Amino acid sequence: MDLKNERWELSKFEEIRKQVLTHWPTGADVDFEEAVTYCSKQVKEKNMVAVLAKAKDNKTTLIQPRAGVALIDEHIELLQYLQNEGGADLLPTTIDSYTRQNKYQDAKAGIEKSKKTNKSLLNGFPAVNYGVQVCRKVVEAVKVPIQVRHGTPDARLLAEITLASGFSDFEGGGISYNIPYAKNVSIESTLLHWQYVDKLVGLYEEQGISINREPFGPLTSTLVPPSISHAVAIIEGLLAATQGVKNITLGYGQCGNLVQDVAAIRTLEELASEYLADFQDIQLTTVLHQWMGGFPQDEAKAFAVISWGAAAAALAGVTKVIVKSPHEAFGIPTKEANAQGLKTTKQLINMLKDQQYIPDHRLEEEKEMITRETKEILNRVFDLGDGDLAQGAVKAFAAGVIDIPFAPSQYTANKILPARDNEGIVRYLEHGNIPFSQKTVDYHRQKLKERGQKEGREPNFQMVVDDIYAIGKGMLVGRP
Repeated sequence: MDLKNERWELSKFEEIRKQVLTHWPTGADVDFEEAVTYCSKQVKEKNMVAVLAKAKDNKTTLIQPRAGVALIDEHIELLQYLQNEGGADLLPTTIDSYTRQNKYQDAKAGIEKSKKTNKSLLNGFPAVNYGVQVCRKVVEAVKVPIQVRHGTPDARLLAEITLASGFSDFEGGGISYNIPYAKNVSIESTLLHWQYVDKLVGLYEEQGISINREPFGPLTSTLVPPSISHAVAIIEGLLAATQGVKNITLGYGQCGNLVQDVAAIRTLEELASEYLADFQDIQLTTVLHQWMGGFPQDEAKAFAVISWGAAAAALAGVTKVIVKSPHEAFGIPTKEANAQGLKTTKQLINMLKDQQYIPDHRLEEEKEMITRETKEILNRVFDLGDGDLAQGAVKAFAAGVIDIPFAPSQYTANKILPARDNEGIVRYLEHGNIPFSQKTVDYHRQKLKERGQKEGREPNFQMVVDDIYAIGKGMLVGRP
């Protein structure tokens, strides 16, 4: 099938849908008309679009954890605990890794083993295996909206089942849920699969059912410069809007320097509004993911990292923040630790809700740089596609015009290297084939040169390594 950035005809969608819904037995549970009737009865307090709109109007920042376990009763218990004890404004259902790889038979075995041991042996909730009626129990068991979080290159059946179940937010995209997660999956194939997902959301929107879509902002979560994540987010937002998506949350992974993080969130919204201007009635919101890199093993130090993420989210004026736990260094957190992260974040946000980061020349300089870099990337993407954004995105990755650091995918060039400057702002040590102007290249070189002079060393790969491990060792910048 040829990939083009144009809205799918219903006949094309329906033809592919027959194949999607027969891929696993629970696909037969999906009845679109019945699902629309069911979702239309959902109260506003449980619809993600309505809750995000209210938060944006009130200029409040909502908090959301990550969470998901194998067994239905335990999953509901976990979400209720995070809602009632943790005070989560929004909830997730994180999907297990087998489902993310479309290995539903393996997920089925994981459910059975979990039942025997009375312990989750999957790292998430196997929604496809449970089907529509069981998934609806999750939605009905809580008082706040739930988002489907996963990491699936081909999420078509997962979207069919969860959206029919009443989940009102679906995360991911053809780039952001491919390049950081898969090695051998082509970008062209995932863009096609995610056009299906977005077309499905568009069909629900046509029936008056509001569903939010959220590309995965942090990407590989390792020193990703804002202009890279911005370019990907805007591309995925535009592709989604083409298929009829009306509600989009664009995300960014915290880098750690407050000036850069505030500048990144503000430019993300400004740039996205500019590029989405041709689409009518788009509700645009933003999300900041608290630090996604290595965490300190000491819980007290971990709380400091969480608090700094909460402060960045509040001062940037983001619509919601994805919260970490003090157990990040050890793996999947307990529900108690997850709730602690939520409480810490809520406390910081409440303390800062009436404050704003005061603009100064450093903030404006960072906003200018991020905006310039993002436009230099996107301009070239549009040129490569000769007006077709989907084709431009595929060609941009092949040419290294878009490049994501430390990605497992063979479809990214992996020629860029990020490193922090002397103030901890993430810069480009090597920009590979990204089409930056000489002015942009020189700016990054100068900033890293200043750090090198401070530390008595040339900026090099060791500086990158030091920065990757720095926060886990109690610092932001990886000083020798």
